[in-house]
Amino acid sequence: MNKINYQKKLEGLLDRLENKRPRLLLHSCCAPCSSYVLEYLSQYFHITVFYYNPNMDSKKEYEKRIKEQKRLVSEMQLDDVEVIAADYTPGVFYKTVKGYEKEPEGGARCYLCYRLRLEETAKLASQKGFDYFSTTLTISPLKNAQWLNELGQKEGEKYGVDFLPSDFKKKGGYQRSIELSKKYSLYRQNFCGCVFSKNQ
Repeated sequence: MNKINYQKKLEGLLDRLENKRPRLLLHSCCAPCSSYVLEYLSQYFHITVFYYNPNMDSKKEYEKRIKEQKRLVSEMQLDDVEVIAADYTPGVFYKTVKGYEKEPEGGARCYLCYRLRLEETAKLASQKGFDYFSTTLTISPLKNAQWLNELGQKEGEKYGVDFLPSDFKKKGGYQRSIELSKKYSLYRQNFCGCVFSKNQ
């Protein structure tokens, strides 16, 4: 099976936008991962960052990441970008991954977590009339971009909103996110966010 080049798909879509600036609901896991994505996509879209991560291991971690997300948007002076944060609902995550607690990082538990967050983003994008939705998660070399794009496509079809394909780590995207994290002195956590990744 041929591997899909999601970065190429994204570039093709951006070319077709011409002078339009559609509305994009961008799921973000944290400020460092969103840094390059915001720099890149803010040229093409009106962006609303959606911070929805019930997988966080504590409310303290959850709130710390929201604070950094808002600070980054403010300091990057992205006037056309706003941030909305969902409530911290860890019970939703634990219910979703029940029975998969012992799965290795990057396995079936992560797949379920991706689906949870993408479904919530698609649902909100549909309710609020966004043109597209996407996620910053594909910037990480540790995340499965193929799963994320397939799930995004599926949830988009389910809720009637277009998913913006991506593999943001490509074309130096991941490296640029590290540079921007240093520039803005962003808090960079050393685990994905859930208690299982922290323990592993």
